[in-house]
Amino acid sequence: MIMPRGQPLLMPVRPAFIALSLLLALVLTMLPLGRVLWTPDWVLLLLVFWSLQQPQRLGLGVAFALGLVIDVQQSALLGQHAIVYALAVFAVQAAARRLLWFGALMQALQLAPVFFLAHALQVGLRLLAGGIAPDASVLIAPLLETLLWPLASWILLAPQRRPPDQDKSRPL
Repeated sequence: MIMPRGQPLLMPVRPAFIALSLLLALVLTMLPLGRVLWTPDWVLLLLVFWSLQQPQRLGLGVAFALGLVIDVQQSALLGQHAIVYALAVFAVQAAARRLLWFGALMQALQLAPVFFLAHALQVGLRLLAGGIAPDASVLIAPLLETLLWPLASWILLAPQRRPPDQDKSRPL
């Protein structure tokens, strides 16, 4: 793929960094914060990010497995988060070639429907299983995920950025 003008080349990402960031997202999700409805789904945010940036390293299987872990941890309907995470990763990987041409702000705007549909699907599955209907505060979580996208993108791509090259005779 030809890089758009002005974008620096990125170093390859280390698989350990992906695993560490996903582990940190799991820990943030498992913190006992009273499970407030408006907290962002950190695992969903990082799954979407890494499936967009590194689709060859993170696929539907990883998303499904992490969803099952969240389901067990939250005592939710088994498979609820797994299905939502797998569908979100599928949607992002289907649009990845187009999304990668945009900057972080435009990516956030284009990923907002994915975040909103993921949370709507979670609420729908919860209601089908006989759960209670949440109030309107459930709409804050996908909005926070959309707003956090540029920050998450900047932080997670920081280790891959090349330092300024001091050698003037090499083009790369």
